[in-house]
Amino acid sequence: MDTGPDLGKAEAKCRPGEQGPALLVRVDGLKDRGGNLKLEVYPSNDDDFLQDDNILINAGKVFRSVEVPVPAKDPVELCVRIPGPGNYSVSVLHDRDTNRKFGWTVDGIGFSANPRLGWSKPKAAKARISADGGITRIDVVMNYRRGLGMSPLPKS
Repeated sequence: MDTGPDLGKAEAKCRPGEQGPALLVRVDGLKDRGGNLKLEVYPSNDDDFLQDDNILINAGKVFRSVEVPVPAKDPVELCVRIPGPGNYSVSVLHDRDTNRKFGWTVDGIGFSANPRLGWSKPKAAKARISADGGITRIDVVMNYRRGLGMSPLPKS
C-alpha cells in the first residue's frame, strides 16, 4: 500500500472536459501567489474529517487530493473528482512554504461552506457540502493568522 504524499491523487485528477461527479472549487482571498494549493476531500463526519490520508484509504473511505502551484492570476479554480453524489467536507491549504503541512503562522486554510474558524478545526457539519452527479461548484475563502486566531484577510 502506498504511503507517500500522492495518496488519493490518481482518483482525484479531473479529466479534460470533466462531466463529474466532481467539485469545482473557486479559491478566494489568497494572501499571495507563492507556494502550492492543496485541496482535500473527506467524508463529512467528525471522525474522518481531516483524518490522516493513510488511515482513510486503508479503511476504504473517501479521500481525494489535488495539489498545484498557486496560479499567477484569478480566477483560482481547482477541480477534484469525487466518488459520486453525496455529502463531503473539503479543505484547501495554501502551503506558502511548500513543506506539505499546515503551519498556522505561515500558511492559509479554508473549508467548504466557509465556517468561521476558532482555535480548533471546524466540525465536519460546518464544512459540509452536498454534491450531485455532475460538476458541483463551491467557493472557499482562505483564512490566515490574524492576531491569535485565523480569519479572512481584510478586503482591499
